[in-house]
Amino acid sequence: MASSILIVEDEPSIAELISVNLSHEGFLPVRAFQADQAAMLMKEVLPDLIVLDWMLPGKSGIQFAKDIRNNERTKDIPIIFLTARAEEMDKIAGLDAGADDYLTKPFSPKELVARIRAILRRKSPQLNDDVMEINLLKLDPATHRVIFQGDSPQKIDLGPTEFRLLRFLMANPERVHARGQLLDKVWGDHVFVEERTVDVHIKRLRAALAPVGCETMIETVRGSGYRLTRNPAIIS
Repeated sequence: MASSILIVEDEPSIAELISVNLSHEGFLPVRAFQADQAAMLMKEVLPDLIVLDWMLPGKSGIQFAKDIRNNERTKDIPIIFLTARAEEMDKIAGLDAGADDYLTKPFSPKELVARIRAILRRKSPQLNDDVMEINLLKLDPATHRVIFQGDSPQKIDLGPTEFRLLRFLMANPERVHARGQLLDKVWGDHVFVEERTVDVHIKRLRAALAPVGCETMIETVRGSGYRLTRNPAIIS
C-alpha cells in the first residue's frame, strides 16, 4: 500500500512539483492549500506524513503543526516543514512546534523524497518493504510471504488482514498496542469496524502460527491490548 503524503502548500506550482515527484516515487500525494482544508481532509483519512508550508493563508503552518501535536488522533503524524524561512530561529521555532524535519526553499525534490523516506522508515517501519525477521519468523512484504525458518523451512499461509497485522506487530516488537491503535494502523482510521474485530483476527493469526509453535509470540496484555514478543517464555 502506497504511503499517503499530505502536501499543505498554497503555491500551486510548488504543490504540483511535489505531487508529481511523490507520485513518480510510488507515494500517494494529497493536496491542500490551507490549514483548514487540510484539517477537513484529515477528518476523513489520516496521512502517513505531512509536508507543511509555514506561510499559509489563514492559519499559519506553525499553528497548524501545534494543533496536530495537541490532538490525540493526529499527534504522531510526521511533519516536514518546507518553507522559505531559512533563519536559524525559524528552524528552531518549526522544530519546537513539532516538526520532524525542516527543509528550506528553493529545494531539491529528490532531497525531499529522501527525507520523507527516512522519516517513514524511522516512524512507521511497517510501511517499507524491508524483510523482517524475529526469532525464526521471516516476513517479506514484497513477496507477501511469511516463512518459519526452522530445520525444515515452512511457508505460513495468512489472510490479507492477518498478514498486515503480523507485519505491523513485527515492525513494532515488544510494544503494547491497544485495539483502537491496531484498528487505525492495520485497518485504517477510515474503516469503521468494532474493536472486538481485532480479537477475532488475533485469534486467526495465532491459529496460523500454531503449527510452527510461534503462536505464543503474540501476547495478550490484560487491560491494554496485544504485543509481539521475542521472548514468549517470559510471563507478563
